[in-house]
Amino acid sequence: MKKQILGLILGLSALLTQAQPTGMPAPAAIGVAFGKLTGADGQPIAGASAILMGDKFDTASKKMKQVLLKAQTTRANGEFRFEQLPLTGKLTLKLSATGYEAMEQSFTILSMPKPGSPAPKPGQMPDIEKDLGTISLKISAKELQAVTIVAEKPGLKMDIDKKVFNVEKNMVSAGGTAVDVMRNVPSLLVDINGNVTMRNASPQIFVDGRPTTLSLDQIPADAIESVEVITNPSAKYDASGGNAGILNIVLKKNKRNGYNGNVNAGVDKRGGINGGVNFNVRQDKINISVAGFTNQMRNRSTGTTEIENLLYKPTLFVNQSNQSRTNGGFIFGKAGVDWFATNRSTFSLNMIRVHGSFKPTDMLYTDSIASGGNQISYAERSTTNERTFNAYGFQGGYKQLFPQAGRELTADFNIFTGLHEGAAAYNTNIWATEGGAWKSAMQQRILSNGDMSNSTFQTDYVTPLKGNGKIEMGLRAQLRTFSNRQANYFTNPSTGKLEEIGAASTNYKNRDNVYAGYLSMTKSIGNFGYQLGLRAESSDYTGELTDTKLKFSNQYPLSLFPSVFLSQKLNKNQELQLNYSRRVNRPNFMQLIPFIDSTDQLNWSVGNAGLRPEFTSSFEMSYSKKLKGGNSLLGSVYFKHTDDLITRYIDTLTITGGVKRPINTFVNANSSRSFGLELTSVNKPASWWDMTTNMNLYNAKVNIDNLTGSSQDALWSWFGKWNNNLNLGKGWKAQLAGLYQSKTNIPVNQGGGMGPGGPQMGGSQSAAQGYVKSSWSMDAGISKTFLKNNAGTATFSVSDIFGTRRMDQYSESAFFIMQTHRLGDVPMFRLNLSFRFGQMDLSLLKRKNMKGEMEGTQGAMQGL
Repeated sequence: MKKQILGLILGLSALLTQAQPTGMPAPAAIGVAFGKLTGADGQPIAGASAILMGDKFDTASKKMKQVLLKAQTTRANGEFRFEQLPLTGKLTLKLSATGYEAMEQSFTILSMPKPGSPAPKPGQMPDIEKDLGTISLKISAKELQAVTIVAEKPGLKMDIDKKVFNVEKNMVSAGGTAVDVMRNVPSLLVDINGNVTMRNASPQIFVDGRPTTLSLDQIPADAIESVEVITNPSAKYDASGGNAGILNIVLKKNKRNGYNGNVNAGVDKRGGINGGVNFNVRQDKINISVAGFTNQMRNRSTGTTEIENLLYKPTLFVNQSNQSRTNGGFIFGKAGVDWFATNRSTFSLNMIRVHGSFKPTDMLYTDSIASGGNQISYAERSTTNERTFNAYGFQGGYKQLFPQAGRELTADFNIFTGLHEGAAAYNTNIWATEGGAWKSAMQQRILSNGDMSNSTFQTDYVTPLKGNGKIEMGLRAQLRTFSNRQANYFTNPSTGKLEEIGAASTNYKNRDNVYAGYLSMTKSIGNFGYQLGLRAESSDYTGELTDTKLKFSNQYPLSLFPSVFLSQKLNKNQELQLNYSRRVNRPNFMQLIPFIDSTDQLNWSVGNAGLRPEFTSSFEMSYSKKLKGGNSLLGSVYFKHTDDLITRYIDTLTITGGVKRPINTFVNANSSRSFGLELTSVNKPASWWDMTTNMNLYNAKVNIDNLTGSSQDALWSWFGKWNNNLNLGKGWKAQLAGLYQSKTNIPVNQGGGMGPGGPQMGGSQSAAQGYVKSSWSMDAGISKTFLKNNAGTATFSVSDIFGTRRMDQYSESAFFIMQTHRLGDVPMFRLNLSFRFGQMDLSLLKRKNMKGEMEGTQGAMQGL
């Protein structure tokens, strides 16, 4: 009897639906649809996206429109099942999976009864379940097949607040470090010492969106996927960093389903070996990845320095030459796990380990002559050094997506600790003249060790706005500690033994905390977009000289840092952007400590306890145009102004006997300003040729009238980069890159470290006290793929083909005139082999392709 009643109700429902206005919902939503998804080989596809759409009548437009009814992913056996569906009306099933062509299929649960058709018989049960059978998807030629990638990422991508450069094709840096990668990134300059500048200032280094204590030479080039150049950071980023931008290194993250990885190894002309391996496996809700890299360094460099010391009467002329060698290397390891707890919740945990050991040696020859040609002395100093560091990093992340598209919550922590030890020996012999009578000898030993930690805790929340926009907000705390213990020993002439000199030893520790919060709103109105942000930061630091118990502290009040980004899309693939931001650079402990560091007898340093923070306002306007054939043009004009610029400065110190000597310190200059024009062009002269050209014309000036009464004249400078990637066919590829740097002011030095490497051998001086002469260089590389699916690649590269990447620097002050010349170990040849492996057969391992989970994997892992 119950079946008869149910049958009558369903039959009546169908008739009533026929009489209702089109698009009205059916009176019963008890339908079921199910099926199974397979590939062309009949194997089930797990984790595919299955979306069910239904037609609905829009009373406003008086038209039918499709709305989302249900969504899910297929089970491990490829099956899917939808319940509580309307019995009548058109339903559309949309299926998609990575590596396959998407498809749609329309159906209804119950067919509409035809006019005049008989009513259901008593006891007849209508079929409310729709079996869609086995549905087969075709393999997409544009997607991944085995481990072969057909499509390539664009070389340049422009976002509202950054430019992203894909460096995976950069073969001239294969087997090198991040320093080699940066040489070919537009907007950046890298000197012979590996120091990177962006628009004549040193940028902050980030890894995966977070500050890092790793230096560029501790990050292997083969681990880098892209470099984000953020010339004018928004309120979302740290306000600290002064007049420089942010350089964000994005590491490769292997998220392919199944298991896959690669192995690479190489050697350079000095026999330095590099190698690496990474492996990734993903099954069900777990993704595990491990990676390891090693790089040996056997660098060589030479240099000369000519010094005219004006502190002596008569004037003292010093000629120096040196030969340096560095033997050592580092090991970089990383392991991580992602847990996709639900379709919207992702947890990630990552660990990093870095170990380095170096044994640099140096021979320094010094010839001192008084004005008029009188020989003063000739000295030879040999230096041996042993340095080791061990770093450990732990990172955890959580990401929660919400049903509302674009709404998400993230929280992550990053704890990075490091230990370092060092032992240096300086042996100096002095003669009256070269080859003449021996006069004296001096021995110095330095033993040092220390530790540091950098902990970051951050949470961000993003919610969409009506229309096309979003609001972002977040809180952040960065806690840093640093300690150093350094004992300085000299030979006692009367006993011939090494004795510690307490006054020349430096033992200290310090703590530095920064607390911040930000609010940002991004909105698009037609072709116009804007991003308004406000960041609030406060900080404090404490420091102590542990031997004397002398303490220093300061607390900076809450400061506000606004940012404005405007974007207007024009006709014919053109876009105009305008932005402004305010930033701060606070003096660090090493710049503040009023302690004379005489570790290196040729380079004394002292801090300045009266330093004030510097504040920088930056403006930038950019224009981009996409042209036919994959060509594009990006142009930017920029202006930066800094008050109370913190910069290095050479002063004098009177020591025993009334003798004056130069000493490095830090000062607040009145101000600095720079403006310029930057052009980047991406072209495809042919289908097999990609070319990127970058040119930066700028004018920089530091006002030090408050220190010397006069400042160095502003100087117009420019540099150009030219990078070519050639696909020669049959697995052969080549790269040719060139750089020219004109005469330029010495970059503003934001560093705070003390120790060896001073002005006598080309250490950076105040930006207002000299310039760097022009230079140029060329790099080239060629590669060949082999084996099935091009799994193997052999690469041969040459850095600085003509040996012209040198540094010639001129520095001048009231106390000395100095010219330095340095040349690295060039040209450098490298040969590298790599082999990719992996299995993308969907029948081997289960897959998870939901967009939310992929975003969770990308967002939760936020670097070191």
